[in-house]
Amino acid sequence: MQVPDQPNSENRNTDLRSDSLFPAFDSKNPPNPQLIDACVHCGFCLSTCPSYRVIGKETDSPRGRIYLMDGINEGEIPLSPAIAQHFDSCLGCLACVTTCPSGVEYDQLIEATRAQTERNHRRSLPEQLLRKFIFATFPYPKRLRVLLAPLLAYQKLGLQKLQRSLGWLEKLLPKQILAMESLLPNLTAQSFQDNFPEVIAAKGEKRYRVGMLLGCVQRVFLPEVNNATVRVLTANGCEVVVPKLQGCCGALSHHQGQEAQTLELAKQTIDAFADLNLDAILVNASGCGHTLKEYGHILKNDPDYAAKAALFSQKVKDVQEFLDRVGLTAKLSPLQDRPLTIAYQDACHMLHGQKISLEPRRLLRQIPNVQLRESIDAALCCGSAGIYNILQPEVGHELGEMKVTNLTDTGAQLIASANVGCITQIRKHLKLQNKNTPLMHPMELLDYSIRGQKL
Repeated sequence: MQVPDQPNSENRNTDLRSDSLFPAFDSKNPPNPQLIDACVHCGFCLSTCPSYRVIGKETDSPRGRIYLMDGINEGEIPLSPAIAQHFDSCLGCLACVTTCPSGVEYDQLIEATRAQTERNHRRSLPEQLLRKFIFATFPYPKRLRVLLAPLLAYQKLGLQKLQRSLGWLEKLLPKQILAMESLLPNLTAQSFQDNFPEVIAAKGEKRYRVGMLLGCVQRVFLPEVNNATVRVLTANGCEVVVPKLQGCCGALSHHQGQEAQTLELAKQTIDAFADLNLDAILVNASGCGHTLKEYGHILKNDPDYAAKAALFSQKVKDVQEFLDRVGLTAKLSPLQDRPLTIAYQDACHMLHGQKISLEPRRLLRQIPNVQLRESIDAALCCGSAGIYNILQPEVGHELGEMKVTNLTDTGAQLIASANVGCITQIRKHLKLQNKNTPLMHPMELLDYSIRGQKL
């Protein structure tokens, strides 16, 4: 497509036609033409874009998608199924934002475009049903637990192991459903209950009073990570407040353009943590943390919540970011008698979204005998990206294969990752590659070290 001239912003807005013969962007927050104009089409984003790396098409790169956004804004391109699939292929990993020399705010562009796509693009019936199922289930822990209850029996009776060895379901179920089954973690009784009191006292002298987000999928899939996080915080002088009314933060919905649900869940989260006199609101999943820090932007047009959201976001910290800043006071013991090599995996919304990279590494290096190793292509997305590995299973699968190969090629004895999506994705591909390298959240490693428990 020929790059159009640079008409002014006023003219572009008049080109937004919802009554066209073809679907188009509507007038509610279309991709900002000024942000589009910041892209000089240099191509630096191509080498860091995971979807371009796998698919190899210009239209599946940040630069190509910006061309398409501009064309739809101009009324030159319809929001057709063929065009919408290029927006769907974006993982939202934000690697292009980090690498862009022009400072293009692609995160704002794809956020606006995804919301437009959800409003104005009619998906096929199977796509609609799958998305409605996901957004009616995953953000709600009680509903998710009801869904997972029969799957607990499926695992404990050995049916999962038998099915995976024989491949019974491969010819019967859609690939997206198979992708969900393949990501299912080992469920335990803890997956079906929240046992935290609302206030958990600090061990020794209280230094801080912090709130903790349990997460929607995190509390069900990885309850051991929340348990470890509470123990680490209390051992380091933090009184931990766990509001009973908290639910999903809205990250899953936000990353897929589900505006109404995102706003509802964000407001509920703000209300759950209101008036608790907290020094910080801590989160141990990077995808959630990035969205929580964006509440001020997400709710900027809400007259009742704009100010509250901005104040809320200012208090949000990733738990590693917080502990690195305030310092560890608990004594740390070696995790094994000989040196332990760890490959730390940077979750995209930690590295590119929150610009947190050194903090987790500094914490891990404080554990005696720990040595860190870095993988090649460390900043490349693992393919999880929220629910991307379900909605786009082929691309997600190839990225997962690459990530696990790169991590295990370091020769590290253990992998550390700080995001529930990354953990489930990488564990899946470790099994598929018959690799027995353990993977743990950094909070689990600190918890083991504080309690003097060997791996």
